[in-house]
Amino acid sequence: MHVYTKGKGENTIVLLSGLGTAAPVLDFEPLINELAKQNNVVSIESFGYGWSDSTNKERTVKNIVEEIRSALKKAGIEGPYILMPHSISGIYSLYYANKYPDEIQSVVGIDFTLPQALDYFNESAPTMPNYMKYLAPTGIGRLVTMVNPDDFLPIAEKGTYTEENLKMTKAISAWKGYNENIVEEANQIGNNVQKTKNMTFPPTIPVLVFTTKEESQGRKSLETFYKEQLHDHHSSKVITLEGHHYLHWTRAKDMAKQFEEWKENIDKNN
Repeated sequence: MHVYTKGKGENTIVLLSGLGTAAPVLDFEPLINELAKQNNVVSIESFGYGWSDSTNKERTVKNIVEEIRSALKKAGIEGPYILMPHSISGIYSLYYANKYPDEIQSVVGIDFTLPQALDYFNESAPTMPNYMKYLAPTGIGRLVTMVNPDDFLPIAEKGTYTEENLKMTKAISAWKGYNENIVEEANQIGNNVQKTKNMTFPPTIPVLVFTTKEESQGRKSLETFYKEQLHDHHSSKVITLEGHHYLHWTRAKDMAKQFEEWKENIDKNN
């Protein structure tokens, strides 16, 4: 597994990517640069992602969390950690926080997935057809990125990502996109939801959530959902921002600033 680090500081932030993000280290680059000004920032690329190898192990929440823990320990990165999961990694962070609460300082979600969302919004777990895993080896993935390269690149203002970054992102998307690990991870979502749906974040672990502003469907929205999940957490907070589901593409500076303010406030009250 590929583990990338940048910056120094008292806090160690561990970034965990969303499903199918081909190269998490490249995708998180603007946020890494901002957070690394005051923190030790770690980006972990799970098996099947970025520069990491593939694995034959099932993509269960248990296996993924144990692999993250093992990668951190083998890289000599000591906790407690501030987990910063994007999207599907919210489920992994919830499991991690319940199984090993002493290793987690806090959790900062980026529009992250929690297992209770399916019932809350009356939705079913998504799946991905198994034939998708054959795209990368056959070269079809490379063809797709050549035809529609913008579909595989961050939606951000010019200059946010370097040309070198975008070139590598396109290449890794063609190389690793829709590989067998990612397809199986998608098809394990239902099982992983079932294993974590009765879990909540321990009240001793503060949680900050960045989510997108959206028009509510009746009385339900992502904001109301997160607030309902965190109502027992006195130090927790939900912040809505204009932007895409990948908020770090365009709001990295705002997110880093608001994280530092939130963290400072928690430290003062402890």
